[in-house]
Amino acid sequence: MKKWGTLLSVAAISASLLAGCGSSAPKAGDQTGTSGGTAPAGLTPEKQLVVAGNGATVEQLMKDEIFKKFNEKYPDVKLTYVSGVSTEIVAKVKAQKASPQIDVTVIEGGEQEGGRVEGLWDTLSESDIPNMKKVSPELKVKDTSGVAVNFTPMGISYNADLVKAKGLPVPQSWNDLAKPEMKGNISIAEISSNFGRSAMIMLAYANGGSEKNIDPGFEKLKTIAGYMPTFAKSSAQLQQDMQNKTAAYTTWTMARSLVQQDAGLNLQFVIPKEGANLVPNVATIVKGAKNPNAAKLFIDFLLTDEVQTLYGSKLYYNPAVPVKLPDDLAKKLDFDRKKVVTFDLEVVGQKTPEWLDRFNREVATKVGK
Repeated sequence: MKKWGTLLSVAAISASLLAGCGSSAPKAGDQTGTSGGTAPAGLTPEKQLVVAGNGATVEQLMKDEIFKKFNEKYPDVKLTYVSGVSTEIVAKVKAQKASPQIDVTVIEGGEQEGGRVEGLWDTLSESDIPNMKKVSPELKVKDTSGVAVNFTPMGISYNADLVKAKGLPVPQSWNDLAKPEMKGNISIAEISSNFGRSAMIMLAYANGGSEKNIDPGFEKLKTIAGYMPTFAKSSAQLQQDMQNKTAAYTTWTMARSLVQQDAGLNLQFVIPKEGANLVPNVATIVKGAKNPNAAKLFIDFLLTDEVQTLYGSKLYYNPAVPVKLPDDLAKKLDFDRKKVVTFDLEVVGQKTPEWLDRFNREVATKVGK
């Protein structure tokens, strides 16, 4: 199993980024201003900015807090948010290539890489976005076509109360999702979502495959499809299924599970024995964006201590920069780095369109059968 790839070195993340989740203060020189960064010299923001990213709790934080704080610094910039799963956002950017309507995207690494291959993103520079210097080199995005703003591990979440009441198994393996006991008790996103796609790739790993040999993942997903009335179309639908207890299990990130714990659900998060991938959220500037200066200022703002702390405290994302978090929060965000499986994001980005077509032909037709 490929666990120590070049895109995200677990050892280096443990050494450099875990400092951002622990009690030690950042080293001298990490800070470039009282809020973790100063505006790049010479950039005058345009009067508007369109940002696209995930919905649900991510959208709520962006609109309720991050946008408001950005407007405290730049009150003349009108901010608009376009929500959707990352695959949909990339498709929109591609469709609008001749006349971009989106300036900034904050999307999962696999989709960002797919967009890079399509030539959708502008190259970022530290002169325009100074806080990029603080991001660990191990989170580097290919061709500097974006910058990671946070990350979180994937895995399996389960409602501990429902599992106990129904006498269901506590998941230990990705293959547990294909057990007959899962019928009527599981909700998984379709693979246009990173949650569903990562689960499929890890099902492949658990059965001798990988993102380069996805067949075993598809076979297991066909079995799982028969246990559900439908695949979830969005993270909001997964969230609803867990909240109304129509499902006891789902596959999503540790961050999502911790947010739902705060909402009163007894959700437990497991990284199965075969491991799991990390999900970096990557900010990009759309090539040909109408508001490039505002876009650069906004991405730099996402990397300030203030926003990085918000990502950790509100959404339970691990910060992408060294930032001091309270000890209890740092402990909550910790996980077994030895279980991380590093996906080849270039392969994932290139193969996703082919996988989506195959999913619709071979897997979606098995739902409820």
